[in-house]
Amino acid sequence: MTEYDYWKIFPRMPKKVTIGDITVRDGFQHEEKFVSTAAKIYYLEELIFAGCRNIEVTNLGNPASMPQFRDAEELLTHLRSDSFRKRCAARGINYADICLTAITIRESAVDRAIKLKEQGIGPDRLLMMVSTEEQHHFANSGCTLPEYWKEAERSIRKCTAAGMKMCGTVSTIWGSPIGGATELRDAVEFARRWLEIGASDIEHADHDGSASAPDVYRYFSMILDAIPDTSLHIAHFHETKRVASASVLATLQAGITHFEATLGGLGGQPANFLDDCPVKGTGEYYYKDPRFVGLVTLEDTLVQIDEMGITHGWDVDRVLTLGRQLEKTFGRKLRSEAIINGRTQKEGHPEYARPGLAKAKQANDESSDQKFPAHWAAQAVLPEKYRS
Repeated sequence: MTEYDYWKIFPRMPKKVTIGDITVRDGFQHEEKFVSTAAKIYYLEELIFAGCRNIEVTNLGNPASMPQFRDAEELLTHLRSDSFRKRCAARGINYADICLTAITIRESAVDRAIKLKEQGIGPDRLLMMVSTEEQHHFANSGCTLPEYWKEAERSIRKCTAAGMKMCGTVSTIWGSPIGGATELRDAVEFARRWLEIGASDIEHADHDGSASAPDVYRYFSMILDAIPDTSLHIAHFHETKRVASASVLATLQAGITHFEATLGGLGGQPANFLDDCPVKGTGEYYYKDPRFVGLVTLEDTLVQIDEMGITHGWDVDRVLTLGRQLEKTFGRKLRSEAIINGRTQKEGHPEYARPGLAKAKQANDESSDQKFPAHWAAQAVLPEKYRS
């Protein structure tokens, strides 16, 4: 007989997951307008109040290249303030459970994070990134892979000594927008290397939507065979073909328990134009249409996981409200479908019922729960030609 129990078919699939948010960092960096500091603070707070405990706050790189992060210290100062801690406590949130992450692609940004830590406003966790395809890596970092690995090793020693964690990101796992096809086994080795030099966890990133569900399942199965501790692994998917929900499902089936997303599916390559001024960013865009660039949406991913019966710790309705508010912030329709249609309502929508059914059942001498004619057998008899 066919096995119908989903968790028996995929025994590694978790019953509980962690979903981190990276809207204010990865999401807003892609926008060609400066999002006000007040708006950033609002969304950071509301995401935490809605259940987020792993949140990317900002990028500590040089604001001359990415001025959208010029308010980095102001955001961190607010989130470290006594007033915000008290607001968390008033909502029953244990402030110690919140992990604030800042991106520090280069060593100079790590040094800046350490200074902020000494001032009492530093992040809990930093992030550096390598791409398995060197052209993509060079475009993002400006240095070769061997050169960067040495810098990352020094940086991890520094941040560990300062009391911060370092996440190591592996990118271009399923392909590079510059160099094309890549090898999954290279990414597995890169993940091992991050842990070897002291990283606290690994973000496994599909930064351009190259991933397909079979290869996602294959890769994360390879990862858990090589590095079985699920707490070390974070899945990061971009959405360019509207198929990333299949990648999320394949990742769950493989056994991964930690994901990242953004409100509205925002995100992507840092903008090279901000408000009325060209800026450096990371150079020329490697996409043709910004409407089809971004991460998996937090709203849709939460609804997907919630309706699978997997525990996640978020207030889904509050997140859907935030998604609708974010569309007002940007003045355009974003990529979430769930903020329009919401969750599947188990109780249905009785207000749409056509009146008169009860009377029709009574007139036909049918019971209220009767679905077939009374003279039919209790079970259908399948014609011989259709039987297995």
